[in-house]
Amino acid sequence: MIVTFIIAAASSFVYTQSAAPREEKLLNGLKLLMFDAPNGDKVTLKVRIHAGSAFDPQGKEGLMRLLASNVFPNPEAKEYFADKLGGSLDVESNYDYIQISASSKPENLVAMIETVAGAIVNMESDKEVTAKLKESQLKRIAELGADPSYVADKAAAARLLGTFPYGRPGDGTAASINKIDFADLLDAKHRFFTADNASVAIAGNFDQALAFKAVRRYFGAWLKADKLVPSTFRQPDDPPTSVQMIDFPVADKSEVRFITRGTSRSSNDFAAYEIAAKIVENRLRSAGQASVSVESAEHTLPGIFVIRFSGAKAESNDAVTKALRSALTDAEFQSAKQTVVAELNKEELSDRWLDADTFRTEQPAKFYSRAANTSLADVQNVMSRLQKQPTASVVLSGAKASN
Repeated sequence: MIVTFIIAAASSFVYTQSAAPREEKLLNGLKLLMFDAPNGDKVTLKVRIHAGSAFDPQGKEGLMRLLASNVFPNPEAKEYFADKLGGSLDVESNYDYIQISASSKPENLVAMIETVAGAIVNMESDKEVTAKLKESQLKRIAELGADPSYVADKAAAARLLGTFPYGRPGDGTAASINKIDFADLLDAKHRFFTADNASVAIAGNFDQALAFKAVRRYFGAWLKADKLVPSTFRQPDDPPTSVQMIDFPVADKSEVRFITRGTSRSSNDFAAYEIAAKIVENRLRSAGQASVSVESAEHTLPGIFVIRFSGAKAESNDAVTKALRSALTDAEFQSAKQTVVAELNKEELSDRWLDADTFRTEQPAKFYSRAANTSLADVQNVMSRLQKQPTASVVLSGAKASN
């Protein structure tokens, strides 16, 4: 596993695609990337742990989400970063990683590094804190369960992938959260929150020598892993061919999902899948399906390709078949490719370098050149593959409104 540490400039600085960071590595394996942004008025620190909800134990889904919340378990932490350091604090958790993103005024750089490092390196859990985190997560799950789009998404992923990591809910369920105790959080922390499974990125207008000294001082005690965590999972069986019908308690709500296997972030056809998703979406909207969205969700392992309809009827199946099988024109290919490339170029450079560690891809300049070099034939091959693969279908219908 790899850990990357990135400190990046705030939004007032625009990265250039060719910019490369100063790269250092601590004795404990922690990787540090420093980006110079002399015009930035803030310094941003990102610490990424290269393990996410994909590593949740079966039956205890939501564990890694709770672990992420345990880094800064008290809401006062965000107030401290805003009021005392002149910046912000955010913790993100998904299937692939956990990331702590903080910012401060340049003069508060060392205090920011010390605070974030202390929360990570010295993170502990006890019964009282765990109980509060679980209560908060159970509340979030209840709120998500009232969202028909979320319910349909999770049902479709489970239908396609079963117990494969991306088929299980990263937020967990009420049953799985209730099974988790503070010992589970401590075990996950020892397995995944290790210096050699993280990366740090710092960017902005700051003294790099001072930052490197502070990182060595405050992150130097962070332990390495004593063993590697296997990252292989049993591949899912083909999904059932029948449509799964889901009753939803809220009147007149309707969601339809068509979902099939996608690709990984590191695959050579990553960009082709993104472009194919945009083409299918454009075709369906042109056919009058205004409430449709199409996504290629890539992860460390092959993810999903999902077509979503809201307020749609089950006969959307015919529209999907036509959208996938129609001959690909150069005009629609060029339009979709331009959109995908533009969206990729919006990603912050620090995130690109962190992604390279998380998803084990080439350095950003080479990786993102794939999109620009993707051909019509590449996308047509992906479209043909999508047509032939097993697809899972889910239809969610709300109760009819009473007269």
